[in-house]
Amino acid sequence: MSHTIAAVATPLSAGGIGIIRISGNDAIEIADRVIKTTSGKALSSLKGYTAAHGKVYLDSEAIDECVALVFRAPRSYTGENTVEISCHGGVLVTKQVLRAVLQSGARPAEAGEFTKRAFLNGKLDLSEAEAVMSLISAQGQEGMKAAFNTLDGALSRKINDLCSILLSASANMAAWVDYPDDEIPELSDEALKESVITVKNGLSSLLSKFDAGKAITDGVETAIVGKPNVGKSALMNMLSGFNRSIVTDIAGTTRDIVEETVRVGSVVLRLADTAGIRESDDVVEAIGVDMAKTRIERATLILAVFDGSAKLDDSDREILDLCKGRDVIGIVNKSDLPSKTDIDYLTETLSKVVFISAKEGDGEEELTKAIEEALGTDKIDTSQAMLTTERQRVCTEKALASLDEALSAIDMGMTMDAVNVCIDNAIDALLSLTGEKAKESVVN
Repeated sequence: MSHTIAAVATPLSAGGIGIIRISGNDAIEIADRVIKTTSGKALSSLKGYTAAHGKVYLDSEAIDECVALVFRAPRSYTGENTVEISCHGGVLVTKQVLRAVLQSGARPAEAGEFTKRAFLNGKLDLSEAEAVMSLISAQGQEGMKAAFNTLDGALSRKINDLCSILLSASANMAAWVDYPDDEIPELSDEALKESVITVKNGLSSLLSKFDAGKAITDGVETAIVGKPNVGKSALMNMLSGFNRSIVTDIAGTTRDIVEETVRVGSVVLRLADTAGIRESDDVVEAIGVDMAKTRIERATLILAVFDGSAKLDDSDREILDLCKGRDVIGIVNKSDLPSKTDIDYLTETLSKVVFISAKEGDGEEELTKAIEEALGTDKIDTSQAMLTTERQRVCTEKALASLDEALSAIDMGMTMDAVNVCIDNAIDALLSLTGEKAKESVVN
């Protein structure tokens, strides 16, 4: 990390302010080469957390006014000397300021490199670093809260507390095995099992909330399926809040997959409005039907739409067969018309059935509640520790597997050495989760 890096830290589009961040040992000196302050003082003479107004120069020509904010190591986001140059937010002027900085000795930052440096300098652990992108990309309030609490250390504190229990048990066993002549009391099987079970229960609780937490932070792949003309596109428009899909009385209007990201209650759904599933001689429509069936296989949540004003037919039953074993919410549309469909059959086949009129906008609250219940987000407390990435889930599962092996070893009467190997494996998995033992490839 000997190089000083720089990059545009704000979106590269027109706005009121653009920010160029410089980080590294020479950050303040490089900023001095491109900025002449109004006061005449060099930035290198300023204390940390100090701002100075001035002008930015490129090739000896002033190109913009700016405010430079100086941070001195280790009290900065990256833990290094850092300068943030706030200039006017035009795309061209922001690029020109960055060019001036790069010409003065900085190199372009790689994607995520500021946060990588913050991790390597001990400003963030790995779970907190991962939460940065979740916070930036959060589209719902609950997702934002969950990401911020992880960034604030909620998960790290939970993992560290559980890890401390295992470290204490491991140290006890190691001391008793390594120093047999000393009067070190042996850790009883009951006490050891109690410690292992306490940690196991804590990790199991985290793991049980993973899917719901991921639904809040990352969103859920959701497919809207049904036979033609049951109201799939109307449902898409109702959830989107605008006319995203074409709605007509002509069956088979939707042939390609129409996608939109929407927020429903506390959940972000990545919706896919699919072609109506039925037998068709039309080549284009048949391709759309095959794509719809593929989306059913890929989707985490399926919204299966049925026409409440018509009887169920073979196409409806085929859809129910395709959705077996999946998280499905049955949606009986056209509740504003007289009911003719077999409601009993639907409620017996599907665990959740909701009645709506997409045309009139009725039933949206009931659908929102059903979606939150299906995904488990209605029971999630975003102020508590949550696993939010696949990497964290894998680390947790590895730790749990090692704890199960430890319990089996205790029950089989194996030596403390053997039990301690299992405990140490669990500790390693948890330290990998927080980044204390993460491999370089994981960090990158």
